[in-house]
Amino acid sequence: MSFPVSRRAAVVAVSAALGASLAALPVREARAQQLTPIKFVLDWKLQGIHAWYYLAEDRGYFAAEKLAVTIDQGDGSAAAVTKVMAGAYDAGFGDVNAVIQNAAAKPGAAPVMVYMVYNRAPFALIVKAGSPIRTLKDLEGRTLGSPAGGAAQRMFPLMAARNGVDAGKVKWTSMAPNLQEQMLLKDHVEGSAVFSVTSYMNLVAQGVDPDKDIRWFHYGDHGVDLYGNGVLVSRQLLRDKPQAVAGLVRAVNKAVRDTVADPDAAIAALMKREPLLNQALEKRRLLYTLRTVMLTPEVGTGGIGDVNDARMTRAIGQVKEAFELANAPTAGEVFDRRFLPPLAERKIAAL
Repeated sequence: MSFPVSRRAAVVAVSAALGASLAALPVREARAQQLTPIKFVLDWKLQGIHAWYYLAEDRGYFAAEKLAVTIDQGDGSAAAVTKVMAGAYDAGFGDVNAVIQNAAAKPGAAPVMVYMVYNRAPFALIVKAGSPIRTLKDLEGRTLGSPAGGAAQRMFPLMAARNGVDAGKVKWTSMAPNLQEQMLLKDHVEGSAVFSVTSYMNLVAQGVDPDKDIRWFHYGDHGVDLYGNGVLVSRQLLRDKPQAVAGLVRAVNKAVRDTVADPDAAIAALMKREPLLNQALEKRRLLYTLRTVMLTPEVGTGGIGDVNDARMTRAIGQVKEAFELANAPTAGEVFDRRFLPPLAERKIAAL
């Protein structure tokens, strides 16, 4: 049997429920306020090489570290560095060689790398497989393409000097980054200085087999021993919220390991953000990147995320030489390993 509810009882019940809801608001707000917001900028538009950041988000790794990470697309690995340096972002995925340049120009103001992702800088020269350019020496008298001021072009004289090539005998044609492969394939240039992890898949997208139809000269195989992109943070974040930096590094490290163990899960996380991407192509890009610039013998020994101090010092010297820097920062000014998880948590088996 049911009994009618009096208006007074109903009002009391609604008031009680509303009061309980309002009372809970400060608790929820307090919990939200416990999360440290971090604005994070990528080096480029969404690609397979960014999948681990979204996997970290989906699996709650950022939240577990009490972080509220907002991830934005970028427009260049060097631009990511300057954006963090300018205070527009707290952290980002950028090029350590750009960190070196900024640290040389403005000591104490440049961002600091705290987790190295690309153990090997992805700079390369590409020519057609049928090209008469079979050695670096064959580049003399040839015309190469590059975006104006491109890092691979800027580092070319360094590689040339170490391989007996007269860089003054090489001509350069400037072009938009998205036209590099097309210009090569249409014979407007005889070679191109590229970012390998991007160019490889651009070639695939154009129906070219980059392993059979293209000859690659990776800078890392020819005396240019540079590191590449990694997680960098602002000096302010480093100074004011070191616990947030440590949490960010732990979360990214977990997601990178998860990505190696299950690339499909990482790509699925990426596709949720950008469904129009070619899923198969982005998975191939991810696997190529893992294989060629991330899971190196050095990483097999020292774990993902860290650097070798002696090699970093040599790399800084090479960047100083290539860009004619007035001075060079120390390895400690560029890379800070204090926030890295223990080696056992950074060990990753090669693919």
